[in-house]
Amino acid sequence: MSATRGLLEELIRRPSLTPEDAGCTELLADRLAALGFVGERMDHEGVTNLWTVRDPQGAAGASEASRAPLIVFAGHTDVVPPGPREAWGSDPFVPTERAGALYGRGAADMKSGIAAMVVAVETLLARRPDYPARLAFLLTSDEEGPCRHGTRHVARVLAERGVRPDQVIVGEATAVDQVGDRFIIGRRGSLGCTLTIRGVQGHVAYPERADNPIHRALPVFAELTARRWDEGTAEFPPTSLQISNFHSGTGVSNVIPGSAELVFNFRYSPAQSARGLRQAVEAALDAAGLDYQADWAHSGEPYYTAPGRLREVVAGVLAAHNKGRAAEEFTGGGTSDGRFLAPLGCEVIELGPVARSIHKVDEHVALADLETLTNLYGQILDGLGGA
Repeated sequence: MSATRGLLEELIRRPSLTPEDAGCTELLADRLAALGFVGERMDHEGVTNLWTVRDPQGAAGASEASRAPLIVFAGHTDVVPPGPREAWGSDPFVPTERAGALYGRGAADMKSGIAAMVVAVETLLARRPDYPARLAFLLTSDEEGPCRHGTRHVARVLAERGVRPDQVIVGEATAVDQVGDRFIIGRRGSLGCTLTIRGVQGHVAYPERADNPIHRALPVFAELTARRWDEGTAEFPPTSLQISNFHSGTGVSNVIPGSAELVFNFRYSPAQSARGLRQAVEAALDAAGLDYQADWAHSGEPYYTAPGRLREVVAGVLAAHNKGRAAEEFTGGGTSDGRFLAPLGCEVIELGPVARSIHKVDEHVALADLETLTNLYGQILDGLGGA
């Protein structure tokens, strides 16, 4: 059994349903400590966080400004709930091999990424014990949940201490068909809202005595969802608005409800701002004369890593792996913890396994991809470390 597969299986066996860590971080911290990493737990509000660093200059080395470059691997140990056990072909927390793949919750998102990162560093340091850069891992159990007390918290502490990573690699599942065909260089921002529209309850036979909040909401959101918010930018796809929930009604057919609740989200390009989107929605609601309460949740600004050392090395490694075909540099999709790290002033990319099965029943990763990903991380470290 390969080292990456062995570590991944140990992680899958730990049912780390967000925000629980289930011992994953302790396992990883011990393994990294054996390589000379000095760890610090930054647990916060019930979330498990680890910041651990291997410094070739030693813990009492030079000042932060004069130290060697700092390369960070970032990941999350928490997973989403598996859903009904009977829907799975095997227990989601018992790693199971079938047809050349390893099945289990977190197999792709993102315990395989973490396992490959750790083994890549173990292999690198066995070959290059004098590797010149500082290496760090930032691990959290709050990425699949609210994302308030995990990487966001650790990044805030690092900023207060004046710690600025140079390069960050996030091990999220990014590939489309095969490992290395795509990596992520940025993400759109995310702005959500829970909107309550107040009306007046009444009998459906006497609509003049009521005020139907559903009827009030429909034309406004028909216009907002059809609106072309922008054309995106050269690097980013356009802004999109999606309604994810719409709740109303009393459970009977002859009562006009007194309120309606909509939950919607913007994934927005740098052509927009969270403030501007909020103002535009509220202006439409006001123009329609709605009585409403809007509870907004802004979970992250867009981030973008411009061409630089990290993108150059990653693109070169992946092109060689793909036999000369360039990997897609992507800025679409959902959010990641990269949005909390980019404001530290570092280059951030995301690179990991195939994303097709993440969050699904029978989540899995191809066994061959584990070795591929481990080797790619190692080659990237060699490139960043001047090999």
